[in-house]
Amino acid sequence: MGGDYGLDVTVPASLDCLKDNPDLMLILVGDEVLLKQHLAQALVDYQGRLSIHHASQCVAMDESPSKALKNKKDSSMRVAINLVRDGVADACVSAGNTGALMATARFVLKMIPGVDRPAIVSTLPSIYGHTHALDLGANVDCTAEHLFQFAVMGAELVKAIEHIDRPKVGLLNIGEEEVKGNEQVKAAAKLLENSSLNYIGYVEGDSLTAGNVKVDLIVADGFVGNVALKSIEGAAKMMSASLKEAFGKNLLTRMAALAAYPVLKALKKRIDPRRYNGASFLGLRGLVIKSHGGADVLAFKTAIQLAEIEAKNDVIRKVSEQIQLVLAQRESI
Repeated sequence: MGGDYGLDVTVPASLDCLKDNPDLMLILVGDEVLLKQHLAQALVDYQGRLSIHHASQCVAMDESPSKALKNKKDSSMRVAINLVRDGVADACVSAGNTGALMATARFVLKMIPGVDRPAIVSTLPSIYGHTHALDLGANVDCTAEHLFQFAVMGAELVKAIEHIDRPKVGLLNIGEEEVKGNEQVKAAAKLLENSSLNYIGYVEGDSLTAGNVKVDLIVADGFVGNVALKSIEGAAKMMSASLKEAFGKNLLTRMAALAAYPVLKALKKRIDPRRYNGASFLGLRGLVIKSHGGADVLAFKTAIQLAEIEAKNDVIRKVSEQIQLVLAQRESI
């Protein structure tokens, strides 16, 4: 029920996913009357794979997370997360209020033992294909221990869904030299250097999209990570607008645009943020995927597909086991 466009996006995206994947089963949580109006024949066409779970409330996009947690116990968001907690669903996907989703998920699902805070992790396009980054906004202030935990969880996630034995992990910093960075980052680097992770050292901001070395996972606190993410999104929008303006100046440039159309189309597809939509709340004892609130059908479909990939690869179990292994290794030292 959430997001900027609600059922006009979430329902078509869900049906597209069901059409593409015959093994997928979806539970749409929200106002039953409205859902039936939007689904119509689909409930018959996908009988046994598509169901409705009624929820009488909805969390507004600008609603206070604390108020939503206290007063909206039958919201579509809360009910969907309850279904994950109870084992009825393998994952929850929402385009709703980020703060309310995080607060509710943390309250209902609880944290993986040994993890202090959840982190938001997502995929970003790069010249090497893509890279994963966390934290992208859940934690403004982090200790070195938090950054280390993010790295352990993120590396295990990448390992599970990308099938990479030893993902390359970099720590985001203002330079690659050891002397650079604040005390928090330097302390986190020491923890990573002494771990079993494939830590490659400090990386700068350009490594998120076009660094000199391919990095599978980049770790930062939520303040830095969110600023970096929004900067990348802004740069992509500026580039798109600039190209459109440049090719639309006159007849000659429009003809040039026509000739370059196949290249421009391929470029647009490669950097299209809709194809990278969906961020995981890593550290919880259940899968929760946050879609961008302004997602269209393709973008929300991508978020559902991400949830499916993580569920199939048993990410929560693998992350939990890796955290317990790290804790055991520390105790033995």
